Amino acid sequence: MEKKSPLPLKNAIANKKKEQLCSKESLVKILRWHFRYPDFRGMQLEAIQAVLSGRDCFCLMPTGGGKSMCYQIPALAKTGIVLVVCPLIALMENQVMALKEKGIAAEFLSSTKTADAKNKIHEDLDSGKPSTRLLYVTPELIATPGFMSKLKKIYFRGLLSLIAIDEAHCISSWGHDFRPSYRKLSTLRSHLPDVPILALTATAVPKVQKDVVDSLQMQNALMLKTSFNRPNIYYEVRYKDLLEDAYADLSDTLKSMGDVCAIIYCLERSMCDDLSAHLSQSGISCAAYHAGLNNKMRTSVLDDWISSKTQVVVATVAFGYGIDRKDVRIVCHFNIPKSMEAFYQESGRAGRDQLPSTSLLYYGVDDRKKMEFILRNSGSKKSQSSNSQEESTRMSLTAFNQMLEYCEGSGCRRKTILESFGEQVTASLCGKTCDACRHPNLVARNLEDLTAACSLRQKGSSRVFITSSSDAIVGEQLSEFWNRDEEASGSEEDISDLDEGNEVVNNLARSNVQSRLGINEKLDLLQRAEEKYYRNENTNKQSNKVDKNAISDALRVASRQRLQNALKQAQERLGYLFRFEMEASASLLEDECYKKYGKTGKSFYYSQVASTIRWLTTTSSDNLMNRLRAADVSSSLNVFSEVEHSLTPPPASAPCAKEETSNEVSGNTVTEIIPCDVPTENSFNTNLPPIPSFSEFVNSRKSKRDQSGDTKKHSSRIEKKMRKQ
Repeated sequence: MEKKSPLPLKNAIANKKKEQLCSKESLVKILRWHFRYPDFRGMQLEAIQAVLSGRDCFCLMPTGGGKSMCYQIPALAKTGIVLVVCPLIALMENQVMALKEKGIAAEFLSSTKTADAKNKIHEDLDSGKPSTRLLYVTPELIATPGFMSKLKKIYFRGLLSLIAIDEAHCISSWGHDFRPSYRKLSTLRSHLPDVPILALTATAVPKVQKDVVDSLQMQNALMLKTSFNRPNIYYEVRYKDLLEDAYADLSDTLKSMGDVCAIIYCLERSMCDDLSAHLSQSGISCAAYHAGLNNKMRTSVLDDWISSKTQVVVATVAFGYGIDRKDVRIVCHFNIPKSMEAFYQESGRAGRDQLPSTSLLYYGVDDRKKMEFILRNSGSKKSQSSNSQEESTRMSLTAFNQMLEYCEGSGCRRKTILESFGEQVTASLCGKTCDACRHPNLVARNLEDLTAACSLRQKGSSRVFITSSSDAIVGEQLSEFWNRDEEASGSEEDISDLDEGNEVVNNLARSNVQSRLGINEKLDLLQRAEEKYYRNENTNKQSNKVDKNAISDALRVASRQRLQNALKQAQERLGYLFRFEMEASASLLEDECYKKYGKTGKSFYYSQVASTIRWLTTTSSDNLMNRLRAADVSSSLNVFSEVEHSLTPPPASAPCAKEETSNEVSGNTVTEIIPCDVPTENSFNTNLPPIPSFSEFVNSRKSKRDQSGDTKKHSSRIEKKMRKQ
């Protein structure tokens, strides 16, 4: 019988050590000893065991899933150096500081290091037994011949155990955050052939995943993917165009949540500074963070936020990469992000401790147009071919359309997010953890109001002008990176106005106070700009447009009647807690609508009347009384009259005023006075058309094109004109 040759002793010992090295028990011990976690989460263990066995691994985990454990544990379990590639200095500084506090030897190399600090790190790497276990570097540094030569020396000495590439989606030109310097990492495989590569990301659609694996030349890579669902995050969208003051709304929201940790993302540095100042004045512990600050200031802001000295940071989009603060309760986007991937990554920085948290996005039509302008023109500043620029622009706009669907759709927000990453889920997965599922009727009404405003703008009644501050918007994000001079070259040019010489609109767009203006102030400014524009055009042609868009007396009468009916219903609902003169009150409310939006045209006026009617269906008696009293003070109409005033006859200068009978209400006499210029209910014989809702107003325009109704009656003519606007 032939005797089997025994396995070489050396190989047997090596295999046994590898098995012990990759065993769950030994890895859990390291986890508990150094990081105080009871066990691994998700697919962390599978990723760690794969790279320890020498296999390449692509790991897709949601933000807060613990990706850093996948390369920090191998650095402690195996001798040698783990090379970690990171996109931002803030990320490296934060992780190295946290590791050193745990007694783990970690260093980073960047342009912010002093020459002496760099020399000490290089001396340690060149020594026979380096003490450094994790070395964090930027992709720009790896691309330099000098550093690649040093890596080869470490590799030939058998001391390079793993290459971990964080934020690996930056490699792919299909990704939302593509960086050319990341693309150069494709040479790592040819220079360092036997070192396992670990690619980690939180946001990568299937096309990006394949591109990352192919670019890095990963061999037989283990593909680990977890669901993108973050069940502990509540998603909500609010509409700036429907808010009087978005700054005040955000301030009230933060105050209502208590002293919580928050991140607020803005598109421009100037807005970061302005919003931070406003929140600070409101008593909120807040600071701004962006590339316009010097390194010392940014480090101070970051340290204060991590140590809870500052609770709220208002920052540009680069802030938060790898920042290890798990108790962020709310992440707010004050401007719409450029893609779903960017939004998911940034909003995912909330609730990393798995406790309930909130993602709040403020969506504005002007923000949308500004972002579209940026995306359409960003390619022109890069040294690319014409076809490449067109493809890049098309990809950017396609990605941005997913964000528009998220903001302007009435469906489940969570479902929209997951489906954009290729996950097929049902709306029941949400469990009312987004505003669209929890308050569907409110969201639908808000979208109707927004649709009406957008429809008006598309007709040209209010021209939209897009500008930016002197800070570069296109280069803003790139300027947050370490090698920002290379990445953002040629990006410091201002976005020019779309209408030259319009001083009013320039002031509106460039002022730091712009985003705090209420809708009334914005409309006033735009109205003055519009009037100036019309004066430069053909007088007759423009006068026809104004007449066509003018608010007729009959429409105002119809609005007063509708408001009067709503007031009657409100009084019945409130149980006659107080009485007021119906017609005078309706006139006051209608006059408010007309003063605000009368010059803007029918659509805005019509929108405000309908909004006031909806408000009357839900308001309390105190709010209604306060509003009527405020209007009464600024008007010649007397809706309310106190006891001592009730005995005073109408002044002689108002001979048309007619005093009605007095009624006793809780011991007080309320005198009802109707002036002659307010028509009574019987003053008109015209049948008044009903005021449609916003959805009816928008949808009726399509059906109206196919109709040729009779216009003999006066009421039909009013309705037809109203719908054509």
